[in-house]
Amino acid sequence: MADSEDQNQPTGERLIYDLNSAPDPSSGSGNDLVGNLLVAQSGGPTAVINASVAGVIQEAGRHLDNIEEIYGGLNGIYGILHENLIDLNEEKARSIEELKHTPGAALGTCRYKIQFQKDPEQAAKDMDRLFEVFEAHNIRYFFYAGGNDSQDTNNKVHLEAQKRGYALRCIGVPKTIDNDLPHTDHTPGFGSVIKYNATTVMEIAQDVSAMATDDGSCCIVEVMGRAAGWIAAGTVLAKGGNADNAPHIILLPELPLDEEAFLAKVKETSERLGYCIVVVGEGVKNAEGQEIGADKTKLDSFGHPVLSGAADALAEVVQGKLNLKTRTVKLGYAQRCAAHYASKTDVDEAVACGTAAVKAAVEGKSGFMVTLERASKKPYEFTTCLHTLADIALVERTIPDDWISEDGWLPNQQFIDYAAPLIEGEPTVPTEGGLPKFAQLNKVVVDKKLPPRA
Repeated sequence: MADSEDQNQPTGERLIYDLNSAPDPSSGSGNDLVGNLLVAQSGGPTAVINASVAGVIQEAGRHLDNIEEIYGGLNGIYGILHENLIDLNEEKARSIEELKHTPGAALGTCRYKIQFQKDPEQAAKDMDRLFEVFEAHNIRYFFYAGGNDSQDTNNKVHLEAQKRGYALRCIGVPKTIDNDLPHTDHTPGFGSVIKYNATTVMEIAQDVSAMATDDGSCCIVEVMGRAAGWIAAGTVLAKGGNADNAPHIILLPELPLDEEAFLAKVKETSERLGYCIVVVGEGVKNAEGQEIGADKTKLDSFGHPVLSGAADALAEVVQGKLNLKTRTVKLGYAQRCAAHYASKTDVDEAVACGTAAVKAAVEGKSGFMVTLERASKKPYEFTTCLHTLADIALVERTIPDDWISEDGWLPNQQFIDYAAPLIEGEPTVPTEGGLPKFAQLNKVVVDKKLPPRA
């Protein structure tokens, strides 16, 4: 893990957004580039990723001198390669506004990667095809909302445009509940997921603690987070400053699990309080560095073993060695799509990131990702900045060592001070018949101009 000062404070490399700074010479000079805009989404969705898309669309409508048509790429780079575009100018303004409170990926998403190292021949074909699509539809502004892999793809597109001499401005829009993008204080999606998860832990604790037993009980809650424990750590907010409140133990992927010490802590807590609530990040590892919840017989799209069993593995240990009644809860997709209880701060920041991306591109920037920075801690205020994509792509930020308690069971006050402002506020979610009303896009298809992808 890196030092907190390196990860969460402004660095000399960070570019504060400045309209007067020099534009990228390869992308046209200043704000004279005229053409069409394409926005797409990639990777796992968040409760607020569509809010960023709404920010892009609404800001683009304020720059009609530069941006003629506003297109959406269906299913990310994969759909763009198949020339699957929709005309976002045909959507109702009300639908675009409703995107701010609609979970999932309204434009569709993918985990397709252009494999320059593993398959350079296919990567070259993909880039040729991609720029054929860009040229056919006069795409001059490209915005990709996503996490580490998405920003890597965006950077490759930016560099390829420079290589080809094609005037294109690429700006990354940050997205990931994992909160593991470097050079940004935090990422849109993180505030909402920890708000929902902390609330769920509070509710589970109310349920479990109400059942009186002579032997006590343990409940293990599994949350997302393969390499970084930001999501698991965020549930510490459920404690509300009371040491006896749940969660009593948070297991982070950054720290190898000491099984003996873990069992001792569970036993002590359950005997003292009558119950013990454990939150575990899905990527938690044993002392040998192996993911305890990995199913090595199944691989995901990136070749990683599928993770879905950390809580079950721990439950077997607790039940077997302590003979303690143990139950598991896997929050799964629910934690990343709970727009009904999103953080208003998170929604506002997601919109701001989309807005800032368009402003930066119109002013001549390319090859950057929008970042968030704290302008003030109390009261909490944020500002948007830019950082070069090359420094962000494929880099994972983990929790700083000095944000974790000495015994390793919980994040400390430094983390709490960092995370607490990000869950503030409740957005006004439109409803219909007592249920949330989500955006329904018309998805008017843009006519294809090219032969089908080979």
